[in-house]
Amino acid sequence: MNSILITGGRVIDPASGFDGTADVLIRDGRIEAVGSGLKAGDAAIFDATGAIVAPGFIDMHVHLREPGIEHAETIESGARSAAAGGFTTICCMANTIPVNDSAMVTSYIVQRAREVAIVNVFPIGAITKGSLGEELAAIGSMHGAGIVAISDDGRPVMNARVMRRAMELARAFDLPVIDHCEDLNLSAGGDMHEGAQSVRLGLRGIPSTSEDVMVARDLLLAEQTGARFHVAHLSTQRSVAMVAYAKVRGLSVSCEVTPHHFAITDDELCRYDSNYKMKPPLRCHSDVDAIIDGIVTGVVDAIATDHAPHAGSEKMQEFERCPFGITGLETAIGLSLGELVHKERITVARMIELFTTGPANILKLDRGTLKPGAHGDVTVFDTDTEWTFDVQQSYSKSRNSPFHGRRFRGGPVATIVGGTIVWSRE
Repeated sequence: MNSILITGGRVIDPASGFDGTADVLIRDGRIEAVGSGLKAGDAAIFDATGAIVAPGFIDMHVHLREPGIEHAETIESGARSAAAGGFTTICCMANTIPVNDSAMVTSYIVQRAREVAIVNVFPIGAITKGSLGEELAAIGSMHGAGIVAISDDGRPVMNARVMRRAMELARAFDLPVIDHCEDLNLSAGGDMHEGAQSVRLGLRGIPSTSEDVMVARDLLLAEQTGARFHVAHLSTQRSVAMVAYAKVRGLSVSCEVTPHHFAITDDELCRYDSNYKMKPPLRCHSDVDAIIDGIVTGVVDAIATDHAPHAGSEKMQEFERCPFGITGLETAIGLSLGELVHKERITVARMIELFTTGPANILKLDRGTLKPGAHGDVTVFDTDTEWTFDVQQSYSKSRNSPFHGRRFRGGPVATIVGGTIVWSRE
């Protein structure tokens, strides 16, 4: 069952340090061997000549909308979109209806994913009941049901005392606390990054300090509690610097960035296109440069998409009225190659690390490697094939992407989960 021999590709596994032309044999859903001249036996053969064979990519920050908002996305459709983007594992945020703040909702997501998802799905539980920021959710029972982290993403915990208690409890269960760092009082009413461009366009601004002050607060709380703290979708220059300083001081802190935050700036808002409206907002050039520098220097631990689907009827409104968020699963590899690898800012091995060992280590998942005995999850991609993203052909139920019509160089070739090809370019 689930046996395949991947031949002829350049195998890169940051977890083991392997980088070279080799075959990968997956048998019964597990990696059996990596080396030259492997025999297939009864395994199917996949020719990866000219492509890169990597551990299955992990997206630690997606919104699947199920239960409750299935008109925008479902676990099934989101998993298919992930597979088409080269991801074998995704972690879904808790802002569903009802919020994933109990073992019952967590169990539903886990069971539903087993039934319909073609990739691995791990739920992230809420920090507080209803994500209202007032009373801690049933973190212990959710942990028993299968969550891999806690977060009130999208509705940050404003009460520092509540966040402190959450960190203390999360430490007891060895769960990372993921925070969407935003002071809702500072950002209230804003639609885009506060700066020269927002003044020029006449749109209400979201200051970078709304992120910075919450990053600073949470770093202080993490130091006090000893919790594992993870900053979601880092977007400002000062936040990058604070995380870097925290790491130097030995705090258990990590962070992620999104492809859209290092690929485009607030200059794009001149179109008044609601597909460019997101939180954190697209920032200015100095922030983008800082994010890229954080990737290059190792401050940034992971790339995550913050895939946030919205139905067209909701997103295609006036800019001030439409919700924040864009889809991102199917363009992440293309953007990362284009902005980071092809511009020689990082190596392809470093890019793979940001999609594999980085998130796997943060969430303590037994994924993200091609070592013998590991799960047979593999992402095959190339660095040169040119293709154009057509949002109308997306596997997601929603179409809110700013990258429709964008030409990419390099992208996913095949996605293999447990030894089974769940998506291929052909």
